[in-house]
Amino acid sequence: MADNYIEKRMEDFKAQPATRPRTGMTLTRLLRKNRSYRGFDTSFRVREDQLRSIIEVAGMVPSARNQQVLRFRPVLDDEAEGVLRHIRLGGALPELHLPFAGTEPRAFIVICSTVEESKYVDMDLGIVAQSMMLRATEMGLGGICIGAFDHEPLREVLNLAYEPLLVLALGRPNEHIELVECCEGDNLNYYRRDGIHYVPKIRIEDLILK
Repeated sequence: MADNYIEKRMEDFKAQPATRPRTGMTLTRLLRKNRSYRGFDTSFRVREDQLRSIIEVAGMVPSARNQQVLRFRPVLDDEAEGVLRHIRLGGALPELHLPFAGTEPRAFIVICSTVEESKYVDMDLGIVAQSMMLRATEMGLGGICIGAFDHEPLREVLNLAYEPLLVLALGRPNEHIELVECCEGDNLNYYRRDGIHYVPKIRIEDLILK
């Protein structure tokens, strides 16, 4: 084996694109895999180029009135603890105190707006956040969109010039999530049983207006 074999392999790896679509990953499969994960494999480290690839999606998706007012702050290892102190996960399962110790996310994207929040800004926020999570899923990652966080403390700790609207937590999930079909009027709270996280989703027959 050549002396520089390992170095050559590392160079080849670094030269690969940050995002490589998974074969057979249809939109339906992406949507089913794109769940709200609250526990992550902390031995896996999300890279800066992976966050950049996820943020690149914002330049491809529709924008209300094409204003493009959203801005994005990537957060990795050294700054992650500052974000963790100001977010809350698992509001429907307060007794579990999620995330469990040792499963905390270590990478984030904080989405901000350069203008005051409005219905048009919120349209963009929803489109961008979902598209980013689909890109992360395509890359083999997972995450969750977090709206429950301390706005001003987070803005201060990250020295943000604009108001934070949403926090995306990202990593390699270590949870198993299943969708459960339900009817309109049923309890829609997610729940856990035997280590599985269940998420009720209203059946198609009740979603279509007659």
